[in-house]
Amino acid sequence: MDIIKGDILVMKKNHPCGNNQMLVLRSGMDFKLRCTKCQREFMVPRSKAEKNVKKIIREAES
Repeated sequence: MDIIKGDILVMKKNHPCGNNQMLVLRSGMDFKLRCTKCQREFMVPRSKAEKNVKKIIREAES
């Protein structure tokens, strides 16, 4: 899966705050994600994150 910094991931499961959209801050062996609603940052292993992604929203590069 091609996920890069700046992508917004729509996840299958909601964050405890109720939102399911996460901003990618760092990608590698694991992802550093930020919830777009409550702004909490957390690390998730790549294998677990890729299983839970429903959709990738990529901003138009300018």
